[in-house]
Amino acid sequence: MKELIKKVLREQEEKQSKFEEFAQKRLEGATKITENAKEKGGASMLTYYHFVVKLPYYKKASEGKFDIKESKVEFKEHLDKLCGLSKDVNMGQEQFQKLVGLIEVLGELIIKSGK
Repeated sequence: MKELIKKVLREQEEKQSKFEEFAQKRLEGATKITENAKEKGGASMLTYYHFVVKLPYYKKASEGKFDIKESKVEFKEHLDKLCGLSKDVNMGQEQFQKLVGLIEVLGELIIKSGK
């Protein structure tokens, strides 16, 4: 029985480690995209807004601080806001890019966590 418990714990640690590594890689990529878009300016700023909101989430996840329950609630709130756009289209491009970026990062991390 002790061996089974050790095996399960080891598998959970490996899964968590892979998740954190995944988040770290995504953080590095999103940081690079954000920096490049900001440097280019102009129309690239929409890309900047889309990715800059992702950085704190990837950072948190890469540090093992991703709260799945909290993230699912936040994901649903943002998704509801996006679905509500059909009634209220008073959102600017910057706000839209940030909202879609948040939905994307939360959805990606929720799916990747496997919980």
